[in-house]
Amino acid sequence: MKNFKFLLVGAMALSLAACAEQGGPKQNVGTIIGAVAGAIAGSQVGSGSGQLAATAVGTLLGALAGSEVGKSLDRADMTYLKQTQQKALETAPLGSSTTWANPDSGNSGQITPQRTYQNASGTYCREFQQTVTVSGNTESAYGTACRQPDGTWKITSG
Repeated sequence: MKNFKFLLVGAMALSLAACAEQGGPKQNVGTIIGAVAGAIAGSQVGSGSGQLAATAVGTLLGALAGSEVGKSLDRADMTYLKQTQQKALETAPLGSSTTWANPDSGNSGQITPQRTYQNASGTYCREFQQTVTVSGNTESAYGTACRQPDGTWKITSG
């Protein structure tokens, strides 16, 4: 019976992770860890079919809680990235890189303005190169952002 419970817990955790709304890798890991912890906690309640129901409820609640924790970590990286983009596009000289690093995740990146110009409607735009390193994997991309009337920069391509 114990083996069946752990098999059920594993199947439920994987099912919940597969159903997750295209979360980042941290969110998916958080979902799985939360589901397993919730299932273990739930399996300590009751006996028989009541214990099975408590295990299922614990799995679901743990998965939801774990997913939220993982999602917030992914959001933290995006906050660092977006703040650095705004700063670099507003103040960095051409060819000068502005970097960010999330000390909690170890993820990092940099943005380097390449060219500044005014588009046909007179809006200032900047072409830039951006590099992001997540879990040791580095990706680079080029893009264009234009300054909005409120002073923020909006990526228009890239």
